[in-house]
Amino acid sequence: MSIRLDYSTLAPTVTASLRDASFATHTAGLPAALLHLVSLRASQINGCAYCVDLHYRDALKAGVAPRTINAVAAWRETGFFDERERAALAWTEALTRLPERGAPDELYDEVRGRFSDEELAHLTFAIGIINAWNRMGVGFGVPPAG
Repeated sequence: MSIRLDYSTLAPTVTASLRDASFATHTAGLPAALLHLVSLRASQINGCAYCVDLHYRDALKAGVAPRTINAVAAWRETGFFDERERAALAWTEALTRLPERGAPDELYDEVRGRFSDEELAHLTFAIGIINAWNRMGVGFGVPPAG
């Protein structure tokens, strides 16, 4: 697969702003491992090969066990994830698949019970930002690095 369009060269200011927003979510206090699992799950749903590969590698660097990373696609069926991770993954799926079910009150209440309001705001921004990156990666055919 070859890249369709080099968006970072054509829209450098917007690309830099999205990178800054990504950096801000990753330095806001949520664990890096959690954010990489969330990014990996959204990227799997969206079919973004570049982001799946990137967040797999980043999750490894953050200390997530390979077996756990491999199980992200089937997180509901495993015992590898704690309650916060499970809530974050459920919230990720809901916000990534908004047209299908929306963001139900019961799920919001569950996630809010696991995260402070500030953490929930940062988590939701992180989910929105990875979905933006996924749309760039899929839309412009960005292949995995290397």
